[in-house]
Amino acid sequence: MDMAACDFVIAELFVVMADLIFEVAQESDGGFVAECLTEPIVTQGDDWISLREAVADAVKGYFFDAPESMPKAIRLHLVRDESFALA
Repeated sequence: MDMAACDFVIAELFVVMADLIFEVAQESDGGFVAECLTEPIVTQGDDWISLREAVADAVKGYFFDAPESMPKAIRLHLVRDESFALA
């Protein structure tokens, strides 16, 4: 692999690492709770749209004192926990 290709791979890794990833679970009342996997950020919303807005507000608030550290993107990972009986 040449040096330009190595720089590209390193840049791609930095972009992926710069994203904040939230694990999202749906509550029994239909709302959603999002918890960041790398920073102590937790928020909730009554529906998906309000959850996205709440996550954006929480991230902006968390990085208020260090805007240069604010991620370029946020990823919401919906987790569904389901169990069922086998007959």
